Amino acid sequence: MEEQRCVDEKSWIKNDDTEKEEYTILQIDTPLQEDNQRDSEHTHSFSSRQMEVIVALCDTLLPSINISNDRLLDDSLLNLYHTSASMIGIPLQVAMMMSTKTEHPKQFLVQLSLWLLSTAMGTLILCGRGSLSNQFPYVQKFSRVSSKEREAILVSWSVSYFFLLRMLFRALKFVNEKNENPSWKAIDYCGPDPDFVPQISHAFNTDDILGPLYTAVVCLNKPRQMVAEALQRSRLAISIPRHPKLTSMVIKCDVVVVGSGSGGGVVAGVLAKSGYKVLVLEKGNYRARSNLSLLEGPSMDEMYLGKGLLATSNMEAVILAGSTVGGGSAINWSASIRTPQHVLKEWSECYELELFQSGLYEEAMDVICERMGVQSEIEDEGFNNTILRKGCEELGYPVNNIPRNSPPDHYCGWCCLGCKDGRKKGTSETWLVDVVESGNGAILPGCEAVKVVHDRKKGRERSTARGVMFEFRHQDGSKEVCLVESKVTIVSCGAMCTPQLLKRSGLKNPSIGKNLHIHPVAMAWGHFPLERWPEVEKKSYKGGIMTAMSTVVADFKGSGYGAIIQTPALHPGMFSALMPWVSGSDFKNRMTKFSRTAHIFALARDKGSGELGQKSSISYQMDIIDEENLKRGLEKSLRILAAAGAEEIGTHNNKGRTINVKKVSYRELEKFVREESSRALRDLSTPICSAHQMGSCRMGVTGKGSAVNPMGETWEVEGLYVADASVFPTALGVNPMVTVQAIAYCTAQSVLESLKRMKDTGYGI
Repeated sequence: MEEQRCVDEKSWIKNDDTEKEEYTILQIDTPLQEDNQRDSEHTHSFSSRQMEVIVALCDTLLPSINISNDRLLDDSLLNLYHTSASMIGIPLQVAMMMSTKTEHPKQFLVQLSLWLLSTAMGTLILCGRGSLSNQFPYVQKFSRVSSKEREAILVSWSVSYFFLLRMLFRALKFVNEKNENPSWKAIDYCGPDPDFVPQISHAFNTDDILGPLYTAVVCLNKPRQMVAEALQRSRLAISIPRHPKLTSMVIKCDVVVVGSGSGGGVVAGVLAKSGYKVLVLEKGNYRARSNLSLLEGPSMDEMYLGKGLLATSNMEAVILAGSTVGGGSAINWSASIRTPQHVLKEWSECYELELFQSGLYEEAMDVICERMGVQSEIEDEGFNNTILRKGCEELGYPVNNIPRNSPPDHYCGWCCLGCKDGRKKGTSETWLVDVVESGNGAILPGCEAVKVVHDRKKGRERSTARGVMFEFRHQDGSKEVCLVESKVTIVSCGAMCTPQLLKRSGLKNPSIGKNLHIHPVAMAWGHFPLERWPEVEKKSYKGGIMTAMSTVVADFKGSGYGAIIQTPALHPGMFSALMPWVSGSDFKNRMTKFSRTAHIFALARDKGSGELGQKSSISYQMDIIDEENLKRGLEKSLRILAAAGAEEIGTHNNKGRTINVKKVSYRELEKFVREESSRALRDLSTPICSAHQMGSCRMGVTGKGSAVNPMGETWEVEGLYVADASVFPTALGVNPMVTVQAIAYCTAQSVLESLKRMKDTGYGI
């Protein structure tokens, strides 16, 4: 038997039948994009012994499986089963991702585990009896353990360790230089949206090529004279210090906004249209319409916080958040739901925040929805949502259209990777366009705020914000620090990053970073083969991502808390990371069903909360009430899938149990649904996801128990405002984009009043 090994920068074959370790170089083209090839020149931080372990792990997760041609007539399926991880260079890419792309606070445990597994005693410690052999030396290191024993070991490992490897191991992410993956045909996946054609060679309008922001987007790593001219065209003043010890450039404006998503984009647009000079700093890069890849791997790297690999410290939840111009609005799933009335009542009465029962807030939601073109019509519904709707109708569950910030014929399953034509109205197509059209501002991508600059004048109780220090990286890797001087500072980095910036800036309020809610999500799936669901054109990854929603368990016992039921966007990489892994063969069988596997999820309005600590640590512990609400949602989801006609159903629990709905009795089906929906969700046995984070700098009427006042201004620093989901007093319970933008709109009105007072009094000018 031959097992493939990938050590350092080459692939190797080891013949286990020989007594000596003889290795032969095997030339295999590593399937990488050119951008990834340039990234660190395939460098990683692992030793050859650790790489040997990584190879063994990857080849256990994705092994080469011998299967006869009689079973598979399609060559692409045959290749899928015969291909192992090391045959297509995955171990090297996993090593590179661990070394350069992940920032998890417990990453050192992976390094330690790999070192232990590279030794016989360490393997005995981590793997127990599975490392033992009846031949000398009796205790084997992990790479020497048989593939059958390795599979058993991986199944038995705790999910906290195993799931991290699964997140890093996204086999179907990797593409070759032509952006094509040989396994796509086998799993019936088309790759990037086939209707997307880069418009550079066809467009007559520059907006169609680069998007409507191109005149206001300024890249600071260009020659300084070009940067200065671009900023001056946006009415921003720039100066170069004579003795640049701390900063190399100073930019002056009325308002600096840190973040360009649903919070920062709205504030920037409102203030720029009102005549104030606005500078927007964005940590992520700008991806214009024509510059999208619509490929899962590159898009995660380029447009998601932590490159899509962010997770809580205990690995309980995977965190998805946008990090690009437009923020979360650039990669979200279009759902545009107004703040529920019971939430407005709770925030107004229980938290004494009159804003949420005011005419201003109602006006804000109207303005926001009109600006985004929110509507509820659907011309054609995608695979997942059709199944959700049909199952609910069969069972008599409530099901409603989801309002979206896209037109009725927007049949696109790639919106989680960017909007190809601008018809999804995120902030880069709406409020940031107002900044451009006003001529009163600029957007600086690739610029990370270091700290808010503030000082306290004699006789004043609070310090006053004076601007922001930020840094950007040159193409050679060197960093440069600049200063923005402003009258008002708005922080809109999102619930994950805003607390970190405020803490770096010296704010001490104990509420900063606490009360983090994440809307935990648990999923169920159902397989609908063509013979059961003959609509060939319907695929799991096509169509509007969210068009239908059920509230059957959304309000448990009138508490205002429960779970809503919706559908996700799962392309092959995330699909493979979330689906249960019980063996290499089972994993490949599941992947062949990818395009006809529908997913439905339960999203809980969580009472439980977490905290953002130092060095990117995210602590979160699901409350038992939230767990019970998710279980109720999972039960309904399984029933919906079965009622819609699924042949096979299951959840993401690591036991990987499934049931063939068509071959069992009603009693057997009921037993399966009860058992699978009652499994624990707080023990790391089921992956939990989060696409919404909120509450980490919550709003309140006093400085005790909150970080900002009802106007969005911090209690500690005058002229420093927060405008993003972090100000939510509690979890929202529905998709938060409209609520974030409405609160930001109201905060912008408060800032306008503050700027007017400054002008009238002469203070701050």
